[in-house]
Amino acid sequence: MNKELKRVSAAILVMFVALLCSATTITVLQVDNLRADGRNVRTLYDSYSAERGPILVAGQPIAESSPVDDQYKFQRVYTNPELYAAITGYFTLNQGTTGVEGSLNDYLSGSANDQFLAQVNAILTGQTPKGAAVELTIDPVVQQAAWDALGSNTGAVVALDPKTGAILAMVSKPSYDPNRLASHDTGAVIAAYDELLADPTDPLINRAIAGDLYHPGSVFKLIVASAAIDSGKFLPESTFPNPARLQLPLSTNTISNSGGGTCGPGEKVSIADALRLSCNIPFAEVGAAIGQQTLREYTTMFGFGTEVDIPMPATPSSIPDQLDAPQLMLSSFGQANVQVTPLQMAMVSAGIANGGVVMQPNLIHSIIAPDLTVLQPFQPDVFSTPISAQTSATLTQLMVNNVNNGAASNGRISGVDVAGKTGTAQNGEGRPLTLWFTGFAPANDPQIAVAVVVENGTSFGNAVAAPIARKVIEAVLNK
Repeated sequence: MNKELKRVSAAILVMFVALLCSATTITVLQVDNLRADGRNVRTLYDSYSAERGPILVAGQPIAESSPVDDQYKFQRVYTNPELYAAITGYFTLNQGTTGVEGSLNDYLSGSANDQFLAQVNAILTGQTPKGAAVELTIDPVVQQAAWDALGSNTGAVVALDPKTGAILAMVSKPSYDPNRLASHDTGAVIAAYDELLADPTDPLINRAIAGDLYHPGSVFKLIVASAAIDSGKFLPESTFPNPARLQLPLSTNTISNSGGGTCGPGEKVSIADALRLSCNIPFAEVGAAIGQQTLREYTTMFGFGTEVDIPMPATPSSIPDQLDAPQLMLSSFGQANVQVTPLQMAMVSAGIANGGVVMQPNLIHSIIAPDLTVLQPFQPDVFSTPISAQTSATLTQLMVNNVNNGAASNGRISGVDVAGKTGTAQNGEGRPLTLWFTGFAPANDPQIAVAVVVENGTSFGNAVAAPIARKVIEAVLNK
């Protein structure tokens, strides 16, 4: 009899421990995941009953909660909605959340772990619970300049402070009005959402950090030149054969430079001149000479293959794991299957500008509790150090030469040394081009690094993207 009782007692004890462990896991260890789960309707409705914290730019709300006379008590309102939609995202009843609204939902709704005492205090005092405010790093002058400069083009602009990683501007076009998705009329929200999804211009996609990504074209030559010089395998003065056409190995296909001729006069051309004139053939030769392992090491150090949270997750830029000889040569001037985000190319320029140190890109200046306590201050953080300070100085001078006396001439600003690189990427026979500019200024004390991409191009990066970048840079330098 005692044996049976012991067995029953042991079984009950095991079940009790299992139940305790399960409850602890759900209520303690998994609380954040459960709270963030889009299927958790209770959390969604609770977040509407609280006064959601504002999203601020230069102290002014670009998203805030306004009292309404319905069961949800508050409705989200967006100021300058299209200008900031790629950043704020949207907050809806039934279509989820995106952008900062989604990534920092716990703080904005007041449910973050470090707001627990404030939640308890609100319950005890009978006060309406409030979420924290999120202050962004965005400079409204630079954001507006980027928006205006991009105009009616489809594409994106990203501007960084290369010394801190703070994102000064992030624009994606076409854009949309998140107010249409903030309504408490479920039918209207679903209709607006379906309309935006069906729009062939894909306004809901933040082209600065996501989407199908882009061929970088010649802006990728910055990474190839960095790898060649920083690895110690070559100098800027190192020369390569300079034919007008080059047959790819293992293939009958040939490649050419953008003008169809040689890269300047002479039978050979230096890396410095090939970068200044943005020639494809010499960079195909450079890529083949340094090899895919070295190229991959430097792309990885610059951020390829890494999901960067700003706090929204940016789609990782990519280069194929295995490249045959012709793919390596094509990839070395930004074609083949190389795919990047504008954020990635801004990080490349920012790293060169910052002495070879890439700072973690970040949109958040601070998170502030309703009592004005700073819950999360901005802390600059190093992302990687892909190149040496010496290589950085060399690349900076080469990029200045690009603007002063090369293929990036439309990036010039009177009285300022601008370091820049243009790109004109092909997307297949008969398809429009992808146009690029990336760079920074002033070259001797960089205040801004920028990347501009324009889709559906019929001209060159220097003709379209460079003037856009120039206006964004001027917005910072003129402050």
